[in-house]
Amino acid sequence: MSETLSPGLYIVATPIGNLSDLSPRAAATLAAADAIAVEDSRVTAKLLAHVGARRPMLPYHDHNADRVRPQLLARMTSEAIALVSDAGTPLISDPGYKLVREARAAGIAVTTIPGPSAVISALTLAGLPTDRFLFVGFLPAKAAARATAIAEVAAVRATLVLYESGPRLAATLVALAAGLGPREAVIAREISKRFEETVTGTLPELAERYADAPPKGEIVIVVAPPGQAEPAGEEALDAALAEAMTRLSPSRAAAEVAEALGVPKRRAYERALELK
Repeated sequence: MSETLSPGLYIVATPIGNLSDLSPRAAATLAAADAIAVEDSRVTAKLLAHVGARRPMLPYHDHNADRVRPQLLARMTSEAIALVSDAGTPLISDPGYKLVREARAAGIAVTTIPGPSAVISALTLAGLPTDRFLFVGFLPAKAAARATAIAEVAAVRATLVLYESGPRLAATLVALAAGLGPREAVIAREISKRFEETVTGTLPELAERYADAPPKGEIVIVVAPPGQAEPAGEEALDAALAEAMTRLSPSRAAAEVAEALGVPKRRAYERALELK
């Protein structure tokens, strides 16, 4: 990469643990940026020291984003401003998306420098389906709100990925087990660091494991998708057909119920004729 960067916003992914995971392109971008928007200057200073660079750092986080954003946008018209999070890819569970949105609206060039992401890294370690996955982020801290959030994703036929802290892990696993049942799950901890650990089990098993032993470090929870729905039983089929036939002919009632319950149309129609 050229030592001179064009004005604009540069979204730079940084290591989630091992500093050697910083890409050469990311290192060159950080070294050449006019300034770096950071979550915590102490964290980013260590990264800059690792690559032998010293650049001005500007705090940009949840508590000051609305105030600082206009200043950053103004500078991007003539300067190269890099955006980093403390670890991983910016905009994943942080407020950076508003900066990107407003930069695009102002006609400012936005460039992403891909790299580490705890979500993707955990999925590669979990051994669970990855053809469809849903990133849930952090669940709410309060029990009622947490249960509601879990209920909203319970029926989603995709692997779920969540972030969590050590002190809250046990309570979150208990809530997940209550809301999702005994699904297979994985706890990926301290990914790419010295004490990296991956623990597998069902949600109830994992809840028991961590009940009295909160782990340290950065944690990702990966939960298997729900299993295939059980075929509708005779009682459920009969009840649905009886209700539908109060409004529709047997053939139309059978078609409606077959689609709703996922049963063969012929089975539903034959049973509708028997009930008639």
